[in-house]
Amino acid sequence: MARPVVGIIGNSYLLNDQYPTHAGGTMNSDAVANVAGCLPLLIPADPRFVSVEELLETCDGFLLTGGRPNVHPEEYGEDETEAHGQFDRARDAITLPLVRACVERGQPFLGICRGFQEVNVALGGTLHPEIRDLPGRMNHRMPPDGTLEEKFALRHVVSVSEGGVFHRLFGAREVMTNTLHGQGIKCPGCRVVVDGVAPDGTPEAIYVKDAPGFTLSVQWHPEWDAANDPVSRPLFTAFGDAVRAWADGRSRPVMQKSA
Repeated sequence: MARPVVGIIGNSYLLNDQYPTHAGGTMNSDAVANVAGCLPLLIPADPRFVSVEELLETCDGFLLTGGRPNVHPEEYGEDETEAHGQFDRARDAITLPLVRACVERGQPFLGICRGFQEVNVALGGTLHPEIRDLPGRMNHRMPPDGTLEEKFALRHVVSVSEGGVFHRLFGAREVMTNTLHGQGIKCPGCRVVVDGVAPDGTPEAIYVKDAPGFTLSVQWHPEWDAANDPVSRPLFTAFGDAVRAWADGRSRPVMQKSA
């Protein structure tokens, strides 16, 4: 039986600082294929090559990946500053309307890091350009040195709402996660529910209230060691179940009905 297709949003990347490519982390494909149980398909997130309508018809669900470029602040009504860093306007042009369409249709997506931020911006929310500069906030950025294992190591607790969708999914109110981001949610968008926070109050887990499909999104990187991590595995498993339900024409899984 053919596996349902998960479109993995690719990032623009210069290979050897010269050759333009669309790239996706191997760990994203690994988590989609071996934990979610779906077929990973890398998407060139650029309206010159694909349209939102084509993607909705081709894919059963979407993984909104992390990426070094940030959502452009014009997308949430603010001016560009040096603190906002690099941008990928082509990706903005695909992912933001894609999120809105998926929410309306009930088509499942899982947002990770930049993808988590895209969900918020797509629904009218705003972002802080640099979390570590805010009073009382910790540095959530990836450590500049060390092995991949050290960079993706578990670094802080995320506390989720009592009885909420993430509590039911993880079976715990507190979970340990990695952290590799500079920006973060300032104001949640319309219907965006912040269901989990870091110790400094930074939003870490969200979903879209009353959405007919799977909309869970997290600020950390659950694709790292997803098969073995006790937080990542249930998240990708639930996402895979939602994608299969969509592909089979079934209703959304019971888990999110009361979210």
